[in-house]
Amino acid sequence: MFRSRIFISITISLVLMLAACKRSAPAGVAAQVNSRPITFDDLDKQYKLQFPSPSPETSEDQVAIQKLEVLRGMVDNEIMLQRAEKRSLVAQDSEVTTKFNELKAPYTQEEFAKQLNARKITADELKSQLRRDLSIQKLFNKEITSHISITDKDVSDFYAANKASFNLAEPQVHLAQVLVTPQPDPNVRNLKSDKAQNEEQAKQKIQMIEARLKQGEDFTMIAQNFSEDPNTASNGGDLGFVQESSLEQAHVELRKMVMSLQPGQVSPVLHTPEGFRILKVISKEPAGQRELTDPRVQQTIRETLLNRKDQLLKAVYYEMARNEAEVVNYFAQSLHQKFTGSK
Repeated sequence: MFRSRIFISITISLVLMLAACKRSAPAGVAAQVNSRPITFDDLDKQYKLQFPSPSPETSEDQVAIQKLEVLRGMVDNEIMLQRAEKRSLVAQDSEVTTKFNELKAPYTQEEFAKQLNARKITADELKSQLRRDLSIQKLFNKEITSHISITDKDVSDFYAANKASFNLAEPQVHLAQVLVTPQPDPNVRNLKSDKAQNEEQAKQKIQMIEARLKQGEDFTMIAQNFSEDPNTASNGGDLGFVQESSLEQAHVELRKMVMSLQPGQVSPVLHTPEGFRILKVISKEPAGQRELTDPRVQQTIRETLLNRKDQLLKAVYYEMARNEAEVVNYFAQSLHQKFTGSK
């Protein structure tokens, strides 16, 4: 199994090297996106943010695999940021300040400082990250979301095909999840083809996911990229409506946690018999039949259809953007040379 992990890392390296054409790596540069560098210092900082508590048993090769994945995400973000810049969609200072104050509001000054220290990030660095995230979100809104149209017929057709699901015999909760399991499973299919192979890898991976969610990354995209539930990863982790009694039968502590969350909130990491989970409560519904005339039903259907199209178009947009960008991954190139001895 360990050899297969090395093989995967080498394969990734080979693919990413195709655009590099054996050019020499500038000093301290891990990758280059359209001639803009991503430094090893930036990579190390982001790696420590996503993997704050690495296991002493983590090998050098495992760290390299993790860093390749982190770097791939940084490359994707840089591609999107540059597209936002070209379209004059960079977030303004006022937008960054508003978002920063929203994050800061629940804490005292001292508590917020502790939060920053725990993440090993300064206030200015957080603002810089917020500017990138907000700019990319503005890009997605303009290039993707604004082009999605859900008609009344789409809504009525969905309701007709799924009317039984709106007849709630008991209170239900609409949930989404990210699941990470310690067992190797060839049936796992997520966008990153990422699978934890043992308990320690599963812990590290769920910690990375939790850190990215706390940074404000989209739950749906995180689930598509990393969730190991073969039944829900492709649709952003959406579990649909779950009866409260089913939650209690599955896991008492899980039910308590879900019932304590408000719609839109995300749980901390939950250790269940299947593995590690992070849940998001999308909505909560009381018992009874919901008619199409119910505004909540229409809103739920529109959001469901919107999310489906949004997920598909984002995946397509990422692939198109990668194809159009000139990316040189010097870190992957160095690993290839290390493993194969080629120059």
